[in-house]
Amino acid sequence: MTSPRTALVTGASSGIGRATALLLAEQGASLVLLARGRAALDEAAAECRAAGAADVVVETCDVNDREGMAAVVQRAGALDLVVHSATVMAYGDVEDLPPEVFEQVVDTAIHGTANVARPVLATFRRQGRGDLVVVSSLLASITAPTMGAYATAKWGQLGLIRTLQQETRDVKGIHVSAVSPGGVNTPIYYQAATVLGNTGHPPPPVYSPRRVGQAILAVAEKPRRLKQSGIANPVIIAGYRLVPQVFDTLVGPLLKVFGMSRDSVPPTDGNVFESRPEENAAKGPWRDI
Repeated sequence: MTSPRTALVTGASSGIGRATALLLAEQGASLVLLARGRAALDEAAAECRAAGAADVVVETCDVNDREGMAAVVQRAGALDLVVHSATVMAYGDVEDLPPEVFEQVVDTAIHGTANVARPVLATFRRQGRGDLVVVSSLLASITAPTMGAYATAKWGQLGLIRTLQQETRDVKGIHVSAVSPGGVNTPIYYQAATVLGNTGHPPPPVYSPRRVGQAILAVAEKPRRLKQSGIANPVIIAGYRLVPQVFDTLVGPLLKVFGMSRDSVPPTDGNVFESRPEENAAKGPWRDI
């Protein structure tokens, strides 16, 4: 597929979604940008227009809103590419997290992805073509203590993605792909819910959202089932699968050192239930590559 194209990006007000939207804008794409909060989404739209987007439409919708997502896709009309980046995260042991927080993290990844996929794939079938790229995670392939809600969400989401790949094999022009980043310099770590008394930060090596966005667009050009976006991902996954006892011994202490901030915060639901647009940004404060 050559640009310009028409693309829908969820989670477009922050992080990977925003970076990917900007990359598409630089290619002259027509964009539909979707997120829950309007203020940061308008900022992202302005950046995309300045970067050269042919057109930018803003849609405020939660991916958990099934009817709302269907209406957004219907209004969008023909679509060449859909990048599904919307997600939320929580820190805390499974037994300590409020059940409603755990469930919302899981719902957003699994039901939210299904809510995006249903109308999008229906549009693709009418067209006979289209690319859906879902932002997965390294935590769709491993687990870590205090990350149980997110790991459960992402393992389930990846199972859904693989099923969609199987169910769309009958239309050669439709492609469903997943991109799984490791640590990425986005606000999600300090926007997450936490009951640990502190927030998280991306574990090294830390990639820029733009670099992950480039991986997403590369997959859109040459579809594949799953692309790991992170040089350390294959090594970590191999350790998880091949030496589980060693992995389980080390993962908790390493996460505390390399994945947790030294700040102090009260228990918070973060942005799990509603947008916190004042914290949305194209990237986080950490050094990235």
